[in-house]
Amino acid sequence: MMTPLARMSNKLGRNVITNFVRNHSHGGVPGENLPFDIANRYKLTAMFIVYVGSGLGAPFLITRHQLLKK
Repeated sequence: MMTPLARMSNKLGRNVITNFVRNHSHGGVPGENLPFDIANRYKLTAMFIVYVGSGLGAPFLITRHQLLKK
């Protein structure tokens, strides 16, 4: 059996989540919840290459910098 405080807390938690979902979802538009624009495929491709290339290329650039130091 749940105590009155536990029931109230449970109900409050459900209400908060329900209101968040209601107020922040806009109806299933693909890509709407992403932090970047997917409308322009060429810009998306270029940004992906820059993002992944910076992560993969950083160790090589750091190594080159260390080897060229005097």
